[in-house]
Amino acid sequence: MPDHGYPDDQELVNNAKAGDLAAFETLVKRHERRIYGLARRLTGSEEDAQDVTQQTFLSAVKNLAGFREKAAFSTWLTTIAANAALKIARKRRGLPTISLDQATAPDEQGQIPHPEYIADWRETPDRLAQRAETHRLLDSVIAELNPAHRAVFLLRDSEGLSVSDTARALKISEANVKVRLLRARLQLRERLTRVFGDEQRRYAPGAHAAATHAQKQVNDRCNRNLTLRENRL
Repeated sequence: MPDHGYPDDQELVNNAKAGDLAAFETLVKRHERRIYGLARRLTGSEEDAQDVTQQTFLSAVKNLAGFREKAAFSTWLTTIAANAALKIARKRRGLPTISLDQATAPDEQGQIPHPEYIADWRETPDRLAQRAETHRLLDSVIAELNPAHRAVFLLRDSEGLSVSDTARALKISEANVKVRLLRARLQLRERLTRVFGDEQRRYAPGAHAAATHAQKQVNDRCNRNLTLRENRL
């Protein structure tokens, strides 16, 4: 959000459309760190992230006149960055440019897998989120996600885009956004629980009915941990 006393994005966009280059420079300074961070996590490369950041703002200034403001400027900018980052990531890995729908087809039964490791955490998410090693672990776990799941997680949970905006940004259906986000969250929860969970308070795999309440507590704690971490970035 803009600092108190400074013009908001909408005012700056209007001024930039009218030819005020300083207004656009202010928008760049306001959003470049966030755009770089998103690109870094999507591509896994500092060099690529720098390229994506540059491409994003060049594309934004080139297409600013066509920005119809149906969404917030920050959302529009995030969409440009996400598409540029995913295009570079696929090219770097030598993968064909296919839709994210094709990249993450559901399993044969179309079911969401149950977590295999369920346990209460040894410490509270608040304390864990204050540690640098926790941040590094989260970055590592997020980087290990399927690229399509990671993109949805970052746009939806990290950048705060709505389901509909995430779907438009990635050119997938809202239903697919929800499924991929759930898969990403489940994978993150299980990986973090394997690190922070108390082995003495672990529930047996498959005992989901008996451990429903405990699993909800773990999920809530993990969600709080992820949220606390993202708010500190």
